Amino acid sequence: MTAPPISALAYSPDAATGAAPAVLAVRQLRLTDFRNYRQLRLDCGPEPIVLVGANGAGKTNLLEALSFLAPGRGLRRARLDEVARRSRAGEPDATTWAVAATLDTPEGRLAIGTGLEPAKNESSLPRRAVRIDGQPAQSQTALGLHVAAVWLTPQLDRLFLDGPGERRRFLDRLVTALHPEHAGDVAAYENALRQRARLLADRDKSGSRDPHWFTALEDTMARHGVALAAARADTVHRLDAAARLGIGPFPRAALAMAGEIDGWVATMAALDAEDRLRGELAASRLRDAEAGTTSCGPHRSDLAVRHLDLDLPAAEGSTGQQKAVLVSIALAHARLVALSRGRAPLLLLDEIAAHLDAERRAALFDEVVALSVQCWMTGTDAGLFAPLAGRAQVLRVADGSIAAA
Repeated sequence: MTAPPISALAYSPDAATGAAPAVLAVRQLRLTDFRNYRQLRLDCGPEPIVLVGANGAGKTNLLEALSFLAPGRGLRRARLDEVARRSRAGEPDATTWAVAATLDTPEGRLAIGTGLEPAKNESSLPRRAVRIDGQPAQSQTALGLHVAAVWLTPQLDRLFLDGPGERRRFLDRLVTALHPEHAGDVAAYENALRQRARLLADRDKSGSRDPHWFTALEDTMARHGVALAAARADTVHRLDAAARLGIGPFPRAALAMAGEIDGWVATMAALDAEDRLRGELAASRLRDAEAGTTSCGPHRSDLAVRHLDLDLPAAEGSTGQQKAVLVSIALAHARLVALSRGRAPLLLLDEIAAHLDAERRAALFDEVVALSVQCWMTGTDAGLFAPLAGRAQVLRVADGSIAAA
């Protein structure tokens, strides 16, 4: 049974609109058939929110729902049909799902809805729909104009050890918070990249293929590829300056892009970089067909991170040192977004407190309060969040229901 709405600052969508706060905050979250939530309405204040409960209670599911308020596949990178509610036996109980939120933004109050809509007919597929203040949006990239969300999960503890693909995805979330159009460039580039790969595979089988198809796809890849590489470069340059300052007991970090196209973007005009990428793609068709991969482009770039206090690549630090660098980068990014866009992003920190010592936990809590960021944190031990007493809303999650702790 769903608990009634709870909050010391209960919010109604029909409440009179006051002065717009200089924060981004979810004031009401509504879920329908999302993971283990059949129906949920949660009213929130703008302060940090702590979700405590046993493993499997649904804490991370709530963070995942919030992550769908921004462009992308959410913090689990799940397929859309995987998100719909399932029975305890794992069988689908629903074919659609919805996440809706009312937010306070610096521009005023905003309603956002997104979810999986059923197929319109037998020849179509279910699709993700987005509505902003009740009006349908052309694509999910419209969410980035209003909401920036950044998350840290236990799976990201291996970020510096895993392959460059994970670091690119992490970076692209940071970039989209500063450059909302970035999500569209990434989607367009990756779509053209996949289509080119299919054409190359077909060409290898048939021996020929209309070169105009390749030219059109490679033009799309060049335009969007250079645009997304430039946005990455700008974000990393600015974030590097912020991360080098350090935050309390969290280490100073240095960030840089590493990749062929990143060198072009740094040393030549955008149009020249586009022409260079077009030429490289056209020249490498035969080689790429034989190798089964595209050998040039921003999909081969990497994010290089260095722990400045130890003067080591982040990957060479201990597990705890790597976690501290990751948190330092996330906090520096939140500061940067707050200064650049006039609002901090939503911070979603899954199981964050258990992996930090007492000094760093206190510093993290103090920083999110000082930033006026709505930070959603999860944990199994409420005692770890004691330094937030009186400064955060603490909620207990149990089997798809929520109550005040």
